[in-house]
Amino acid sequence: MHIIYIHQYFKTPDHKGGIRSYEMAKRLVQAGHKVSMICCSLTMDIQGKPGNIIQSQVAGIDVYRIIEPYSNYMSFARRWIAFLRFAQHALKVTKSLREVDLVFATSTPLTVGPLGRKTAKFHKCPFVFEVRDLWPELPIAMGLVKNPLLRWYLKNMELRTYRAASHCVALSPRMKAGIAETGFPEDHITLIPNSCDNELFFPTDFRSEISQDSRYGHPDDLRFVYAGTHGLINGLDAVLDAIRELKKRNVTGIHFNFIGEGAKKPSLIKQAESEGLSGYVSWIDPMTKNDLARILPQMDVGLLVFQNNTAIYDGTSPNKFFDYISSGLPVLNNYPGWLAKYIQERNCGVVVPPEDPMAFADAIMDLLKRRHALKTMGENARKLAEDVFSRDKLAAQFVQVMEDVVKECSHKQ
Repeated sequence: MHIIYIHQYFKTPDHKGGIRSYEMAKRLVQAGHKVSMICCSLTMDIQGKPGNIIQSQVAGIDVYRIIEPYSNYMSFARRWIAFLRFAQHALKVTKSLREVDLVFATSTPLTVGPLGRKTAKFHKCPFVFEVRDLWPELPIAMGLVKNPLLRWYLKNMELRTYRAASHCVALSPRMKAGIAETGFPEDHITLIPNSCDNELFFPTDFRSEISQDSRYGHPDDLRFVYAGTHGLINGLDAVLDAIRELKKRNVTGIHFNFIGEGAKKPSLIKQAESEGLSGYVSWIDPMTKNDLARILPQMDVGLLVFQNNTAIYDGTSPNKFFDYISSGLPVLNNYPGWLAKYIQERNCGVVVPPEDPMAFADAIMDLLKRRHALKTMGENARKLAEDVFSRDKLAAQFVQVMEDVVKECSHKQ
């Protein structure tokens, strides 16, 4: 069958960021299906007129990349304009494709929902919508969307998208529950969380690369790593608060590596400098997935932190967690929820209460004292990656869902 796969931020292992859509689309191709990926340009400085299309093929996937400048540093309003422009240009591309059997759209942004709905209506085929974040629930809970009219508009967009979908895929328990709360049939929602690329990320005893690079701290330091977006929702202030407490206690032998970018990064760097914490931290540019897979396993502990908000607890499925455990890293987590339960039940890390820098600092000191225990935690983390979150297992489920939706809809016709 021919599947139109809409993911505005489609990336491969050669790019910086998550590769879920690349892996899922690749599995669809391996199962004998044709995939047309509709996405946007990934940099602000790409050459060409906005709206122009760059066509290519990667791993058997036909990629249609629409030039539309975008950056995490844009204002909310400017990002919204970029979302709408992408949807406008993408609709023309999707309508130009032929013999389409299924339209699959993955958020965020929410604007890909109407795009997927209109594309499926045009091709008279089923539509599957994947929810990566509960929009607009999450930005509303964070106070980012305050205008009542805009809230109504976004909620209406969400409901219309669900009503048009034959099936929904959710990445976390709260996302699944949130979809069901709108009245969407629960038996038409499948939970397929983010996954572990266990052949790309894997544990290693090799440490010489980062030991020879002073950016990552002293070779004898216990090295903590955060690999992901530096935005408001990510709550990295909590790590700096804990480091400030550790500095007060004159704790040494630890180093924190922040890998990535985001709107909060400049202010976080400024805060660390003004509070004299620079000796404890390194700010490292984002890496491609391939480079990250080489560096992460050489670290000691992965940091899984978020802003303290109940909408986040069971409502996120952060790529960094799955990369950490694939790499055999224990995870230090500062918020409750479904992933915290796995960390505790599988003994693959430590969970501390949110907004408690004292407890966060205590946990870091305890890990420093019990370095011998990290190996067991890391082995447990890798086992969790293989037993529960293997990309191969979850991708097979994903392919089956797509095939079942097309079969079910063809029987109804």
